[in-house]
Amino acid sequence: MEKSDFMLRPAEQEVLLTPAEVAALFRVDPKTVTRWAKAGKLTAIRTLGGHRRYRRSEVQSLLKSTTTSPQSDSAPRSNLTPPSDSVVNSDNSNLGNV
Repeated sequence: MEKSDFMLRPAEQEVLLTPAEVAALFRVDPKTVTRWAKAGKLTAIRTLGGHRRYRRSEVQSLLKSTTTSPQSDSAPRSNLTPPSDSVVNSDNSNLGNV
């Protein structure tokens, strides 16, 4: 076997995104992206300085899957609207005597 049989694709060919760049794509806070990585929903690569980076191909795939299919708990949500059951009734009828 030749030495080239064991060589992997150079890291320079893989485009990496910062948490802020990923957050901008999903319209969420960068800390949310970090939580997704800790939860295993997105793979984080650590730089020598300890910073997280994300593969653009994986992020684009995840972004595409969240916009083309119904959202589930296994995929990050790309919208910021609350679920309909968490909307507060504004008529204050449930407050009682305060």
